[in-house]
Amino acid sequence: MSETDLQPGQNLAHLLPPSWKTEVSRWYAEDTPSFDWAGFVVGEEEQEAFLWGKSGGVLAGVPFFDEVFKQAECTVEWLLPEGSVIQDNTKTKVAIVRGKARHLLLAERVGLNTLARCSGIATVSRRFRDLARAENWKGVVAGTRKTTPGFRLVEKYGMMVGGVDPHRHDLSSMVMLKDNHIWATGSIKSAVQAVRRVAGFSLLVNVECQDFNEADEAISSGANIVMLDNLVGKELHDAAKQLKEKYKGKREFLIETSGGIVEGSLRGRIGPDIDILSTSAVHQSCPHVDFSLKIQPKKKA
Repeated sequence: MSETDLQPGQNLAHLLPPSWKTEVSRWYAEDTPSFDWAGFVVGEEEQEAFLWGKSGGVLAGVPFFDEVFKQAECTVEWLLPEGSVIQDNTKTKVAIVRGKARHLLLAERVGLNTLARCSGIATVSRRFRDLARAENWKGVVAGTRKTTPGFRLVEKYGMMVGGVDPHRHDLSSMVMLKDNHIWATGSIKSAVQAVRRVAGFSLLVNVECQDFNEADEAISSGANIVMLDNLVGKELHDAAKQLKEKYKGKREFLIETSGGIVEGSLRGRIGPDIDILSTSAVHQSCPHVDFSLKIQPKKKA
């Protein structure tokens, strides 16, 4: 395990922006817009509920789950640290949640849905990271910006817990010039020069390229990263090697491979001249990790 990996129990919640807790309030507004009819039945008695992990995966989303129950005036005692692996084909007690019965059930589905989604992303991210590491590749596996609107923070968080790079978080965090930007501007050179005038020195510029010639133009124009999009096999690795050889000692840049990468095709896309592998497969269409929350029956006197 490298020094950059998340250690179980390491607190990534410190990375979250000050505004993130308002997201939880919006989730409540969506889930309970008026009356909590069923909550009327169970009342206000203090209860204890067990959080069970029922399918294998990486536990992720602890701060979101905590805040969901905090806003419902409940407390969570974790029995496993974030980043831990829940074994498949077992029923694992993950946490104990305490609070009034009505509040526990008010928060139940919001908390479970968030934890299941975030853990699912962390689980697939961990698999991608481990596949790349098994090939002794020293580059970076990254997610993409193809996230769910309104849920990006949770999904990017899950990637980090799983051990992959979250890539750019939004349009403001890195310049990425894609094919539409190039076509609308007229050329890679003009697009790079135009954005440099406004983005300044502090932002990296990443240019999507379809072949060696486009990547060559992007690098000579000042791009920091060239994304060889949808290039595969010999064409990909030959282009990457030629670019590194041509600019060795002249310019520093990174080469990114992207486009249609899934677990089965990952090995063919990594190589000694590839620095970054970006894929949406670590967060789109990944299965959730199954959790349940069960209030414990009251002991008979």
